[in-house]
Amino acid sequence: MATGRTHRPATRSRGIPEATVARLPLYLRALTALSERSVPTVSSEELASAAGVNSAKLRKDFSYLGSYGTRGVGYDVEYLVYQISRELGLTQDWPVVIVGIGNLGAALANYGGFASRGFRVAALIDADPAMAGKPVAGIAVQHTDELEHIIEDNGVSIGVIATPAGAAQQVCDRLVAAGVTSILNFAPTVLSVPDGVDVRKVDLSIELQILAFHEQRKAGEETGHETVTPAPVADAGAVAADRKGPDGDVPAVMPA
Repeated sequence: MATGRTHRPATRSRGIPEATVARLPLYLRALTALSERSVPTVSSEELASAAGVNSAKLRKDFSYLGSYGTRGVGYDVEYLVYQISRELGLTQDWPVVIVGIGNLGAALANYGGFASRGFRVAALIDADPAMAGKPVAGIAVQHTDELEHIIEDNGVSIGVIATPAGAAQQVCDRLVAAGVTSILNFAPTVLSVPDGVDVRKVDLSIELQILAFHEQRKAGEETGHETVTPAPVADAGAVAADRKGPDGDVPAVMPA
């Protein structure tokens, strides 16, 4: 298995920058909320504000989709929902397996947003024999001995790892060997994968540490005391969201 990490230009085959791809789910979430309120059109300024970006960046992002809006009218909400959903691959059903059904894995299994966003939890897998057959979110947990068969039978290409750190790499290796090419990693460790496999890392403790840094700075500004910039983290790979594949590195995002 390849362990080296090659960084390539952050562009997709269709020429859409990875930074733009990372913002598309934010636009889709804002547009979906507008659609649910039966709002027919939205200006770039309104949509940018709802998504938390500036309007110039939004217009540039949408230009990659071939959507420029109408002057004085704005963007058609339903059409943009369709455009972005199609670009993200959400117009088809994506079977997903979750490996590691502890507290976090069970919470992910119960997350109601997967189905509405084009993802179907095809199987829940755990190494504990006592978990086998136990229903979680209406799905019977299966033992890791069945992992390869489950992936093949369900045509799974996306795996979610919610195991302890020590088991994550072995699980990752088995997922990749079985044909999984995209992994969402919640385990607090950096995974090594071959070329062509994408890994997104979600580390809640790191997000909290970043918030703590900003809280410290705000406290320093209020008291007028200079704050000390924290020393660089030794394992920089653990701070960044891992991305191994032809498209480079992008930040990880949580589902809304």
